[in-house]
Amino acid sequence: MATVELRFSALPEHVRTARLVAAAVARRAGVDEAVLDEVRLAVGEACTRAVGLHQSNGVSAPVRVALTEDEKQFSIEVGDEAPRAAPGDRAPGAQGGEPEPEGEDEMGLAVISGLVDDVEVTAGESGGVIRMTWPTTPAPLLP
Repeated sequence: MATVELRFSALPEHVRTARLVAAAVARRAGVDEAVLDEVRLAVGEACTRAVGLHQSNGVSAPVRVALTEDEKQFSIEVGDEAPRAAPGDRAPGAQGGEPEPEGEDEMGLAVISGLVDDVEVTAGESGGVIRMTWPTTPAPLLP
């Protein structure tokens, strides 16, 4: 199991670098070429979401990206340290409308879910993680 870790300041200009690294590592891990655009887009959405959460919550810690190659799958975890309630939780007596960042957050998650078949989202007081997984094909044996 090989893992590449990337940490970057929560600035939008670093999202592009994360996308490029994710595509390169996914290609090397054996993710199908036809899926690489989806990997790039999903990582871009997840990193943009993490950057937005860090900026709106005043978190100075870096955004974390872990790219892991297993025997039959490739996974990417994008983690943030923005404190919040778990998805779907609302404080008792909360006002009717949701704030704008929440709406953008849900839109980003919807886009990711449309791009990736295997997605797991966790969130809590210490931050959140989006874990995305793709199947890999074994490298062909050379004669």
